Amino acid sequence: MALTLPDLPGPAAGEDTPYCVIAKHRAAPGQGDALVARMLEDLEATRSETGCLQFHIHRDRSDPDLLIIYEIWRSIDALKTHFAEDYVQRFVAAAGKYEPGDMETQWLEMLSPYASGRDSG
Repeated sequence: MALTLPDLPGPAAGEDTPYCVIAKHRAAPGQGDALVARMLEDLEATRSETGCLQFHIHRDRSDPDLLIIYEIWRSIDALKTHFAEDYVQRFVAAAGKYEPGDMETQWLEMLSPYASGRDSG
């Protein structure tokens, strides 16, 4: 079974903030490490896309098979462009090896002004 990319709900009328999403991936039991490794293969390609403002992969501390991706895109069109990338299509096709079902998504409207990340040093 391949992962299914979701339909994207459009921004609200007048919304001019970045387009945000949280994607929850449930790995098959014991496949969390393999799914993380596969996700990390595409991390730099994703972050280097023009429309990508933030892209972070997280793991639930009490459930190593639950992975959560937090993404901020310049616009809905930037996210659509991301989904069309060949490497994303390859990930979607291969994801069935690691996760038996579809990811769960939350589409967020950013209410605060966007501020880019800060140096941690």
